[in-house]
Amino acid sequence: MANWLTTGTWGLLSSFGLLMGGAALAQQPLTPLAPPNGDVEPRPEPLSPPLNGDVAPQPSTDALEQLSSEAALLELPTDPSQVQVTFNQPITLEQAIELAQRNNRDLQIAELQVRQSQLQLREVRAALYPTLGVQAGITRSESANARIGVRALESQLEETTDPLERELLESQLENARDNVASNSFSGSLQLNYDVFTSGRRPASIRAAEAALQAAEDAFQTQFSQLRLDVAQDYYDMQQADELVRIAQAAVENAEISLRDTQALERAGLGTRFDVLQAEVQLANRRQQLTQALSQQIVARRQLVQRLSLNPNATISAADPVAVAGQWPLTLEESIVRSLQNRSELDQVLQQQQIAQQNRRIALGGLGPQLGFSSSFNLADDLTDNQLGNYGYSVGTQVSMVIFDGGAAKASARQQEVNDVIAQTQFANFKDLIRFQVEQNYYTLQASFTNIETNRQAVDQARESLRLARLRFQAGVGTQLEVSTAETELTQAESNLLQAVIDYNRSFVSLQRFVEPTQN
Repeated sequence: MANWLTTGTWGLLSSFGLLMGGAALAQQPLTPLAPPNGDVEPRPEPLSPPLNGDVAPQPSTDALEQLSSEAALLELPTDPSQVQVTFNQPITLEQAIELAQRNNRDLQIAELQVRQSQLQLREVRAALYPTLGVQAGITRSESANARIGVRALESQLEETTDPLERELLESQLENARDNVASNSFSGSLQLNYDVFTSGRRPASIRAAEAALQAAEDAFQTQFSQLRLDVAQDYYDMQQADELVRIAQAAVENAEISLRDTQALERAGLGTRFDVLQAEVQLANRRQQLTQALSQQIVARRQLVQRLSLNPNATISAADPVAVAGQWPLTLEESIVRSLQNRSELDQVLQQQQIAQQNRRIALGGLGPQLGFSSSFNLADDLTDNQLGNYGYSVGTQVSMVIFDGGAAKASARQQEVNDVIAQTQFANFKDLIRFQVEQNYYTLQASFTNIETNRQAVDQARESLRLARLRFQAGVGTQLEVSTAETELTQAESNLLQAVIDYNRSFVSLQRFVEPTQN
């Protein structure tokens, strides 16, 4: 149960805080995203062109291999040059997911746990077969008492002069010398099998099968969550790149305004106060650009860490910021499909199955145990000229615990409690899964509406800035109007960016929560 809590719960609860932020949207009636008659609306244009030209660069296979970390798992850097970032590689979202599937160490651990469960099942299934053992040995021994006897006979032989007695002693001495050392061989073959275990053996196998299925579900959950985390990090990186672009544009606009105010001051049509205002505005915009650049670096390094990449590499977004796609299901269809597809629910059911089988194992310890055993043995004295002898044994054993102080029944009751806990968790997860789908669906709809609204706001803000600048240059406007128009344009562009990013985050979250991910 503890293993499931660490692998299954975190994937559901990690987005709980994000979901709480837009709970109020559930109270507002929103029109469905899908157009009538199954028509697909055209995707909006990207907010900005891809990096390095009009066409997004596609990294080669060698470039992706270069991003993969080659350092040993237990190796630590000893020189600053080993951790210095030396190259930047733009990648697409799909390539980021591919790198994560290849390199992410949490996913590798989950895969190893599946292999571990497979081996545990193989170990438990071995109880279906008898055990066969063989034992053999060769022994050489020399007796101290026999040596004493040999010396005594040798002394008597030296002292006697009677021919008949000497002949007898020589015969005895020869036999005694042969008995000083002995070589022997022994071997045995044993066969044992538990014929009846009061249900413990089949229950152990079914529990191991359920544990394997739970491990596979945990791996699937880990992989699905990894795809979502990578997508969210990628969108964070895209947002950071766009915020840098917006901040750079704001700096350029502030520089233009400063040049205009300085020109008007020199012509005697402006004031020093307008120049100072423009300088302060430019300083503020540069500070925002510095902060945006810092956030850009952090967002890139976050994704590098998630992908477990080469410590000397950094990455950037090759995909332009654009709407990810259109959700094809209604809210009700999304909820039903999510409840059918989520591997976390199957994990809970497998834990319930494990608890039930462990209960049978505990109670089986109180029942009779029937075993069968047989053995065949062979022994031979290698010092004589006779063949060895063999023997065998066949038997059954019956055992039963009469009294164990209530340990087995207490263990069975613990598993009954685990069964009830799993049922309660199943109901709790159903509610949480529905909430996740509803929250992201409503956020998706709201963001979809906000995208078009903010696009219009950006166009209007650009026109407003153009007119404010013309009025100021003609001497009928003020520097405050220009500064306000610049601020409104920056805010409108940021709002449009946020709407698209929120839409994409909700879209990939719905994919994670509704659609099964095949690895």
